[in-house]
Amino acid sequence: MSRIEITSLSASPKIVDMLSEIIVEVVTNGGSVSFMHPLAPETAKAFWNDSLAAAAIGKRVVLGAWDGEMIVGTVTVLLDCPPNQPHRAEIAKLMTRLSHRGQGIAVALMHAAEAMAIKNHRNVLVLDTAVDGGASALYDGLGFTLAGVIPDYALKPHGGLTGTKIYWKHIGYLLSEPAQNPLSRRTRKAE
Repeated sequence: MSRIEITSLSASPKIVDMLSEIIVEVVTNGGSVSFMHPLAPETAKAFWNDSLAAAAIGKRVVLGAWDGEMIVGTVTVLLDCPPNQPHRAEIAKLMTRLSHRGQGIAVALMHAAEAMAIKNHRNVLVLDTAVDGGASALYDGLGFTLAGVIPDYALKPHGGLTGTKIYWKHIGYLLSEPAQNPLSRRTRKAE
């Protein structure tokens, strides 16, 4: 494997094209990432344009794994949570090109996603993955805890229902440690 570099991505036609190629390839090969097969390139581009626009205003972080001049993997950290969940982030759209699977890229992307969540003062990560063909083994190996399984949750890209597994993980500081928690409200005692 050549040296992989992981960076935050911002919108450009080249980046949108590469991300679109990845998601179309993943869906074509049965990856359950919210889209059905066949996924039109225009639909993929619209998705990534919207996603990168949300990243530009701080609602998410889109990370890319680069092999030279080509993006070979991606993951998104969703930061736009309800007001009562400012400590939480969600992992979405973890994908690796077929040609680059089995080389540790997904693990590297997940470590970078965790670091980005911590940088954004998040201490709980949540994610879901398909029961059929999902990345359960990866998430188990990264220390995520299975919260449960919802049967018949979504359609697979080529048809038929699949369940989803919901995972969570504590990262960084804990809410019970107010001295380390930038979200805690500290009050000064009256003198």
